[in-house]
Amino acid sequence: MTEALVLGGGGVGGIAWMTGLLAGLADAGQDVSGADLLVGTSAGSTVAAQLGSGLGLEALYARQVDPALQAAEIMAEMDLEAFAAEIGAATGSAAGVPELRRAVGRVALGARTVPETRRRAVIESRLPGHEWPERPLKVVAVDAGTGEPVVFDRASGVPLVDAVAASCAVPGVWPPVTIGERRYVDGGVHSIANADLAAGADRVLVIVPLGAAEPFPSERPLERSVRELREGGAQVAVVAPDEASAAAIGDNPLDPATRAPAAGAGRAQGRTLTLPWDRTAN
Repeated sequence: MTEALVLGGGGVGGIAWMTGLLAGLADAGQDVSGADLLVGTSAGSTVAAQLGSGLGLEALYARQVDPALQAAEIMAEMDLEAFAAEIGAATGSAAGVPELRRAVGRVALGARTVPETRRRAVIESRLPGHEWPERPLKVVAVDAGTGEPVVFDRASGVPLVDAVAASCAVPGVWPPVTIGERRYVDGGVHSIANADLAAGADRVLVIVPLGAAEPFPSERPLERSVRELREGGAQVAVVAPDEASAAAIGDNPLDPATRAPAAGAGRAQGRTLTLPWDRTAN
């Protein structure tokens, strides 16, 4: 039985929560960190790359809760309602989903943000290793100019740090990432989790720190992707934060102060979960 772990967007709070959730699942005898395929979008690309580094869950959890081990994040103020209103104003006249993504890309390209080099240093500090893992890892970003999704992997020739930075480039908050002659923004502009990339796996666990609702209109919304995976014969589970975890992640998931409480809440939630398949029956 092949397993895929699909990790969605959710800021630094989401990174911490997903790490805690995975540690909690392992505490309960349901360690999924060794999945055959990792799919990461935005915050999920960070967690996927961290898992691919080979560092164990306890060490990854410590990097979220121990101030001495935490990555050197940049504080970002983010009002989700205001952000949605700004993007809505920019995309209101878009004719179709691809044009909407291009409009989001224009917002991102025109925004005043920290320099790319400073943001890249943050991504470097998040990742225990900077090389692509041997097992399959798919990292999703969106071309800011064309609006088309792009999937980076080991064969793409793109450095892992750049791929993760591109996937995490929240439009209007962080700078689009330059790779070659193109610039890229957050993979969540295409889909919150891009779960369709797990097609072919027998079991798919989708973890979405901000819930299953898509932040932008998408041709591949999570609900449709899950339905199609199941129609293809896969067992699929989708996990979102419970009430305590949502409170810990808070209204600004980009706030580094959310890391320790979100990780703790995620671990507590993970210990209570039961996956809909017996992982010992392989």
